[in-house]
Amino acid sequence: MSKNKHLVLADRCVIEQGLNNRSSFKEIGALVGKDCTTISKEVRNHICFVKKGAPYRNFNDCVHRFHCHYSGDLCDECTRKQKKTCSLCGKCTSVCPDYVKEECSFLKKPPYVCNGCPKRNACTLEKHLYIAHDAQREYELVRSESRSGFNLTDQEKELLDLVFTPLLKNGQSIHHVMVNNADRIPRCLKTMYRYVDGGVLGARNIDLPRKVRFRPRKAISVPLKVDKACRVGRTYEDFKIYHFEHPELPIVELDSVEGVKGGAVLLTIHFVRQKFQLAFRRDANDSFSVIEIFNDLYEKLGKELYMQLFPVLLADNGSEFSNPTALEYGPDGELRSRVFYCNPSAPHEKGACENNHEFIRRVIPKGTDIGPYSQDQIDRMMNHINSYSRPELGNKPPYSLMEFYYGKALLEKFRFSVIAPNDIVLKPSLLNRHD
Repeated sequence: MSKNKHLVLADRCVIEQGLNNRSSFKEIGALVGKDCTTISKEVRNHICFVKKGAPYRNFNDCVHRFHCHYSGDLCDECTRKQKKTCSLCGKCTSVCPDYVKEECSFLKKPPYVCNGCPKRNACTLEKHLYIAHDAQREYELVRSESRSGFNLTDQEKELLDLVFTPLLKNGQSIHHVMVNNADRIPRCLKTMYRYVDGGVLGARNIDLPRKVRFRPRKAISVPLKVDKACRVGRTYEDFKIYHFEHPELPIVELDSVEGVKGGAVLLTIHFVRQKFQLAFRRDANDSFSVIEIFNDLYEKLGKELYMQLFPVLLADNGSEFSNPTALEYGPDGELRSRVFYCNPSAPHEKGACENNHEFIRRVIPKGTDIGPYSQDQIDRMMNHINSYSRPELGNKPPYSLMEFYYGKALLEKFRFSVIAPNDIVLKPSLLNRHD
């Protein structure tokens, strides 16, 4: 298969030629190095609709065209010299009371277009054609529009405004605000300048005393919001070495479960050995909220128990985990955990956490807003999930193993309680109950 993710004009020309030759999607895919489903989607997404008749026959897609009884009496200003049946005209469909559009049944199945149809030159119906150059222009237009504007939802804008705008209006510079609130503003410095310059936030250029005096700067490359330096010594290879040297230390995997873009999210903390998972509701997917949760756990559990539970943390490359130092060191400045990162686009490296999300998605399906749910409702959901028997645990629930390892007192600190096997509910209706 081709390594290029996007089709180019040359590929589209091959597709058009293959359709003209009546080749199957599988045969065309082999020529351009793509899967047949890719070819099918490309053709269906870029169909050109052409209202063109046949040689010596005008365009007419009325189902009654072969037995039409009208003879030029529909149009008041018919310019045809010999007013014969309107079936030979095809221009009266907009005013004809009996007009019914006929659609070709062959267009409802592959290849969905008329390119290779043997009856094309004699057909007077609307043509569905795949034209390579037109498809390329449509693709470039969609690509350009998708990369323009601001990738910011209303919820994200509201949260940024709440933190960023008051500080800027107090006379602080954007750089000063970003440096001291990096965990609460998951954007880079350049992006925030663009938001202010574009009038997206409540703050404006007039709130920047020096900005209004300077000419617009030339575009320069901007580093990512997540500083890659934070992963030095914390890569997945470093994790494997550290785990080999300290096999007795339990692994805790971290991840986020999103509802709608820019809305509330869940921080999930998964204990691999016991398959026990915690979930904490957060209003925004920023590192500040993650750090707050772990600091609260540190205060609630105490230093000794916390270090026993969270000696090794394995997270993905999301911006919410971009401040490892704050996770590794407690408020007292002492080292409490070691943080490591999976490789980019490698969720299988913390597969235990990812697999357990399947239970959460049974209760909160993808695309469901998490904002309306409270932490009490999330705790109720996790009670049911952690009470669910697992064959890999000897048909015991994660709750039982967690109690065996650390005692029931720990689970009470997490406000967890066991649910009877026959009372477990893993449906969206669980969060609507009032137990």
